[in-house]
Amino acid sequence: MEFRLTDEQYMVRDTAQAFLADASSSGQVRRAMTAARSYDPAVWQRLCTELYVQAVTIPEAYGGLGLGYVDLAIVLEQMGRKLFCSPFMATVGMATNALLLVASDEQKQRWLPAIAEGTQTATLAWTGPQAARAGGSWGAEAVSATWTATAEGYQLDGDLRYVIDGDTADLLIVAARTPGSSGSEGIGLFVVPASSAGVERQWTPTLDQSRRLANLTLRGVSVAADQCLGVAGEGWPQLQKILALAKVSLAAEQLGVASEALDMAVNYTLEREQFGRAIASYQAVKHKAADMKLKAEVACSAVYYAACVASEVLAPDGDVNIAAELDEAAAMAKGYCSDTVFFNAGSALQLFGGVGFTAEYDIQLYFKRAKASELYLGNGAAQREQIAAMLLDGESAQ
Repeated sequence: MEFRLTDEQYMVRDTAQAFLADASSSGQVRRAMTAARSYDPAVWQRLCTELYVQAVTIPEAYGGLGLGYVDLAIVLEQMGRKLFCSPFMATVGMATNALLLVASDEQKQRWLPAIAEGTQTATLAWTGPQAARAGGSWGAEAVSATWTATAEGYQLDGDLRYVIDGDTADLLIVAARTPGSSGSEGIGLFVVPASSAGVERQWTPTLDQSRRLANLTLRGVSVAADQCLGVAGEGWPQLQKILALAKVSLAAEQLGVASEALDMAVNYTLEREQFGRAIASYQAVKHKAADMKLKAEVACSAVYYAACVASEVLAPDGDVNIAAELDEAAAMAKGYCSDTVFFNAGSALQLFGGVGFTAEYDIQLYFKRAKASELYLGNGAAQREQIAAMLLDGESAQ
């Protein structure tokens, strides 16, 4: 497995950096935070037409670039650095993976080209209201919406929570279960146009205004048989992979947030003077910056290893032995990056001093994103618990 970026991947990184420097300045982020939509449609279309990165992992047969998950991680890291407000994470880092992993060729031909062209956004919705009451569970037990078979296909009912960009997405990938089922049993995945009758959406204010979450309500939503991904009732193994890939996506973004928080703190301490010298010259400040740098470097290794594993999962001819490591690699990346992003953002806030908490300084926006992303899909402790469970299961199997 190669851990160095290729020349083409460096070009992807540099191109993304240049675009985001122009399209996601502090002022643009703050305007998007208070706009009616969670992002600027004009900027989104620029991203789609100039960079075409919304199609990065979509195969060429469906209008995409056919690149790997490492390329996606590169883009997400740069977006995290600039707190880019867009439906990219929901569409590319989550929903597209569901279609790539589970959809039939006919279903891929139906939905992927529109995503690749940038004319359709999508998101993944699977957590119900009980997820928060269950201590923030993000696994199979979080699925509470129900599906029932009908003469025409299926009917979906239930409430969904914490849906990224759920109030603006054009397409919803919904996880639901058969009434009365529990755990991993009875789960199915369905593609639902957001404009379908019976779908109600409401934006929910949260700590991180630069990324919006929504509540969805499904009341007697009818979907055709060909809108079911895979076999209804047997969808948990596929959903588990989709969530693992989403963890890798979010970890890559967290790496960008953590790295930028470090850079912002260093730049500020080099300029801020106390007792006639820059505070960056004080040993205590140097030690804090060194700790932040160490965590960011280790997080980088975890992210790109997980991205290499994810590439094998999505590749038609991927190495099955490497692909089998997805759950563990994703949990390790998300767990370490969750701890890192909160440590770096919190440390940066301390190095900024009192002004770091004020609205005029951007570091407080990074702190909010750090906390929100730490909790989403499970914090570091939850990921370590998952890894421990996998290791213990492996020992018992032996």
